[in-house]
Amino acid sequence: MNQTFDLYIANETIASDAQQLGVAIDDLKRICVQVSSNIIQYPEVCLQLTYHITLPNQMLADKLDWPMWQPEQVGFSDYLWEETCLECFITGRTINSHTVPEYTTSYVEINANPDGRYALYQFQSYRNPATLPPTPLYQDDGHKRASIEWANKPKQQSASARMNLLGQPNTLIKPELKPNNYERSFNIPLTRLSDSHLKYAINNTIIEQIHPCVILWLDKTPLYFATSHTSPPDFHNRQYWSRFEL
Repeated sequence: MNQTFDLYIANETIASDAQQLGVAIDDLKRICVQVSSNIIQYPEVCLQLTYHITLPNQMLADKLDWPMWQPEQVGFSDYLWEETCLECFITGRTINSHTVPEYTTSYVEINANPDGRYALYQFQSYRNPATLPPTPLYQDDGHKRASIEWANKPKQQSASARMNLLGQPNTLIKPELKPNNYERSFNIPLTRLSDSHLKYAINNTIIEQIHPCVILWLDKTPLYFATSHTSPPDFHNRQYWSRFEL
């Protein structure tokens, strides 16, 4: 069982964005961004998010900033939203010392760059605290920063592996994805609560709302994708977040 989200481009500046990129508005509207979420039970309970992006033509693909996977880059890093960024916001109810759920204004923001860098932040309420970079999310022990685990890590082919003995492209090696298709997947550790009605929690927050979204940088132009948008776009506005159904 999974929950799938179709993300749409923000229309606020789409005309000027298209002009700046030298493409048609319809080209930008045809960019397909889909996110699927799934609960993984083994070896540990995780929320797995898979981001799949399809560009309608090679012109846009040539402009897309989509870094190659770099294992040495994996680790916490701030300001990822200034580049192509896979994001997700999570909120719900908190569990107090008596395990009684209470409504909360707090939420978690997850940022991930396709090259392996990531960040998890804790907000107490809408964009609060307002300091930059935001406050990191810590594990339950309060000492170690929370992290993600990348799944289905891309395998980089060496230049020699891509060529046959005659120095021509090796057509026997299948690409990971079709041309102009891009994908990354990562796991977020969760707690499976004993009361089945409470389902899953990240740290002490029961997941009840989720908002996967994406920033794609094409040349020097950021494009914003979400299931729905405020005007101007604001991923932090939880009125536009989806109900978590897993």
